[in-house]
Amino acid sequence: MDVFQKPAIIDDDVLKNLGPFASLAGTWEGDQGIDTSPSKAGPVETPFRERITLVPLGPVVNGAQVLYGLKYATTAWPLDQEKPFHEEVGYWLWDAKEQQAMRCFIVPRGVMVNAGGHADMHSSTMTLSAEAGSEIYGILSNPFLNDAFKTLRYDLKTTLHEDGSFGYWEDTVLKIHGQEELFHHTDQNRLSKCD
Repeated sequence: MDVFQKPAIIDDDVLKNLGPFASLAGTWEGDQGIDTSPSKAGPVETPFRERITLVPLGPVVNGAQVLYGLKYATTAWPLDQEKPFHEEVGYWLWDAKEQQAMRCFIVPRGVMVNAGGHADMHSSTMTLSAEAGSEIYGILSNPFLNDAFKTLRYDLKTTLHEDGSFGYWEDTVLKIHGQEELFHHTDQNRLSKCD
């Protein structure tokens, strides 16, 4: 069974404990994405389409802490190509007692991010962040990326719009070897639920 396949029956108890993530369960698609990435000639904007699958899980018990969340997989393709240029897997997690929203993920470039921030149970907008070197909400990279394209900070803003669509804007701040100015690698998209 595909671990990201939506279960036939979703436990109502899990759904009611997902806090601000409850309405995100399911599969989302959008083709309004813009990726701004570095190149030798300067910033390059790539329009892209994306598919995100989010499957409810929980409870996850860490002693006194109880988390609920969504395991997820994301794939993104440039609009004019069939081969994806970005993939990631991870978890969106909700700690109701501490009102903390988290997004923990890894990309196949060898970068891991654990971003988090305060959120209200009924938040339609959330801001999560992570910083390199932090033991709480931090970033880890493989040795090559740490030297050549070090990720210093990651910021994410998500919005659940009134029309039911889901949007995000993220900024990955990079220190590129040989360049004095930091580079803001940004991504944004607006997606609609397709199941």
